[in-house]
Amino acid sequence: MLKKLDWYIIRKFLGTYIFAIILILAITIMFDINEKLDAFTKAPLDATIFDYFLNFLPYFANQFSPLFTFIAVIFFTSKLADNSEIIAMLSSGVSFRRLLLPYMVSAAVIATSSYVLSAYIIPPANIERIEYTNTYVKNKRVDYGSNIQMQIAPGQIAYMSRFDNTIKTGYKFSLESFEDKKLVSRLTAQSIKWDTLYRWQVRDYMIRDFIGDREYIKSGKRLDTIITIEPRDFLISKNDHETMTTPQLKEYISRQKERGVANIKSFEIEHERRYAMCAAAFILTVIGMSLSSKKVKGGMGMNIGIGLVLSFSYILFSTVTSTFAISGYTSPLIAMWIPNFVYSIIAIVLYFKASR
Repeated sequence: MLKKLDWYIIRKFLGTYIFAIILILAITIMFDINEKLDAFTKAPLDATIFDYFLNFLPYFANQFSPLFTFIAVIFFTSKLADNSEIIAMLSSGVSFRRLLLPYMVSAAVIATSSYVLSAYIIPPANIERIEYTNTYVKNKRVDYGSNIQMQIAPGQIAYMSRFDNTIKTGYKFSLESFEDKKLVSRLTAQSIKWDTLYRWQVRDYMIRDFIGDREYIKSGKRLDTIITIEPRDFLISKNDHETMTTPQLKEYISRQKERGVANIKSFEIEHERRYAMCAAAFILTVIGMSLSSKKVKGGMGMNIGIGLVLSFSYILFSTVTSTFAISGYTSPLIAMWIPNFVYSIIAIVLYFKASR
């Protein structure tokens, strides 16, 4: 059962966390306006406010949630220790382990909120934000592809010489079907146009079916058909992984692996990062609480300085390990959880040192 003391610490923790987010976001807005001033003057004001900033701020806040969590713990715990409140709590019979409970409850609230935001709320908002930046800041869309070849289903290989996403049309298309490594059917077309979902329209086509020793040929000018691919399966832009909810991301990764697509490291990293960030909230909370629960000669400033160094080192460590995954040196799962593993050891050491 949570007691009055626990609620006091939870309010202090979450209040400081929210205050830190608001403060840093205010600074971020100023720098972002200065950096993108030319784009903001060209874009409509309502698009800048509603399509960009209202979607950018939650995205930025959630990206640096571990940093905000750590700073909040360091700041308010150092203040409690500086006012001798931690000493009073321990002297009244509250154990260091029991004192950690409200911290973990607060970390659970932050971790749950962070996951819900990153998994379900922020990705749809990112679609509008990225569309805004592509339109008014810098276009990072991938609208063209060449020599596209992929497995769309077991035994089915599709190929396009070129695809233009601005008109949703591919050229020199072929679709080959195999059974027991033997070609049984081949569809070729001069062009193929995407409609919606998996609906495609092939033009100037020829279908060759191989049955036994005989070949059957059918041709025509236009044919509406279902082919289980869509442009986003082979035209992958830099920020596409940020626009998918976690269920969509999981389904996309699974589907692309079945098709033999290799360029999905960023999607796998994003999937693992969303879970790793939740664990980071607990790990960094323990580190922050253990570091700042005792008075130090340097006062609160010393604790905040140490906290900033550790939190930024965690973010830097995560960035470095993610590049290892992109380069193929390790799997995305290992890459995103290595920082948590290392900092878990640091948290355990600091916890036992502080509890003595």
